Order: sequence, then structure tokens, then C-alpha cells
Amino acid sequence: MNLRIAAIRSGTDPVRKLTIGSFQHWLEAPLTCPKCDVTYLLAVDWDQSSDRWFPETSKPLITLLRKAIHMGHTTSHRVTHFETEGVIVESIVESITPPS
Repeated sequence: MNLRIAAIRSGTDPVRKLTIGSFQHWLEAPLTCPKCDVTYLLAVDWDQSSDRWFPETSKPLITLLRKAIHMGHTTSHRVTHFETEGVIVESIVESITPPS
């Protein structure tokens, strides 16, 4: 089972539909930027979060998300939606189409 975790900045909506399953579970412990007060809420598929091995399998992915959030401080946290894709963190940004 490929574990996917989404980190969404508090106070914003996901940029795209969450690809983590049909029913997501919001984890209790949010991630915060160590340099400011920006908070990201974590969402994971309900079935994956109820697995007994979830605490061990999610640690490396949460660490990757924590690093991505820390690196986002230099750009004033413009990216509001991150998702893990294996060992890669995908920054999901809203595409803005120019007016025609």
C-alpha cells in the first residue's frame, strides 16, 4: 500500500482534490514552521491511518513534509498544498490562466 500524506496550510482549501482516498482522516498533530506561526494540517486516507503500522511508516513522510514546510519559509509559504508521492514531496500550486 502506497502511503500518501497531504499537508494543507491552515485557513486555505486544498488546491486540487485530495488524491489520498475517498475518505480522509485529519491527523491531530499539525506541522508548524519553526521560524513563524504558519501551520499545516495533515490529511491521510482513513484506512491507512488506522493501520497498526501507520506510526512507523508515516514518520519518514512526515519528516519530508516538515522539511518542505521549513524550506517554504523563504518564499513566504506561497505553496499551500504539499503531498507525498513515495519519497518525493509534490508542491501543488494553483495554475493561473492569463485572461484572453
